[in-house]
Amino acid sequence: MRFISTRTHGVLDYAVGLLLIVLPYLLGFADGTAAQYVPQALGLGAIVYALFTDYELGLMRAMPMRVHLFLDIASGVLLASSPWLFGFADRLFWPHLILGLFEIGAGLTTRTVPGTDAVIADGRSTDAGEI
Repeated sequence: MRFISTRTHGVLDYAVGLLLIVLPYLLGFADGTAAQYVPQALGLGAIVYALFTDYELGLMRAMPMRVHLFLDIASGVLLASSPWLFGFADRLFWPHLILGLFEIGAGLTTRTVPGTDAVIADGRSTDAGEI
């Protein structure tokens, strides 16, 4: 079931992208290894492709939402598995695993079509969800 609106997903894109960039400094693993660079590269990539996505918070609106969500899921898989792929799981894996799984979940539960998300008088949303 896709219950996250594209507008909410856009806010998450920029917030999580920024978090991935600063996380190594916040948690003390900015050590010049893959543990640092994988989340930073994926965070920067997420911000860049968010700017090109055809949704409420995209600036260029050239990339379809379905492609964006595929990239989110792929990025999440890479982030979640990176401690084992790049050999640093013996010292650090929780931040990568948790945020990777979050990205996968957001990619699987976000609507593929931007909607109006207007609320009518009785509190129901007028957005039908997904086409």
